[in-house]
Amino acid sequence: MPTPTLHLMCGKIAAGKSTLANTLAVDHGAMVLSEDQWLSRLYPGEIRSVADYRRCAQRLRGVLGPLVIDLLESGVCVVLDFPANTVADRAWLRGLALTARVPHCLHFLEVDDDTCRARLHARNQQRDHDFAATDAEFDLITSHFRAPHPDEELVIRVHRP
Repeated sequence: MPTPTLHLMCGKIAAGKSTLANTLAVDHGAMVLSEDQWLSRLYPGEIRSVADYRRCAQRLRGVLGPLVIDLLESGVCVVLDFPANTVADRAWLRGLALTARVPHCLHFLEVDDDTCRARLHARNQQRDHDFAATDAEFDLITSHFRAPHPDEELVIRVHRP
């Protein structure tokens, strides 16, 4: 039985986090928990702004955090398809692994803005994603993005296209 590990996703919008999360789930026999899926189902039509997202995401974290810890402690590998895109986000996510006393791996998708924007446009046209971001929303959300730093004491695996 593999060691239960918490896999975390870091990357800009449309960097490929969900695609990688699903691949990791297969490779590690892990359960994927997708923030976008949970938010779209729990709050349909309610997330119309970044402020709405923050409010709903905070509620979701309060519920899913203990569940993730329980899963890890019971031996289940977990892939959290949640954006670990700020220092505060990563500290909360790393804290889940520390509380459960299991290893973690932060998968950093290092993809440039132009590639992400092109992927976002294609994804929006396909209409197969839970949320469609505009260029303005991409710019706003990307302005908050911070690449992981060694001082954060994370196990980081970098993925480049």
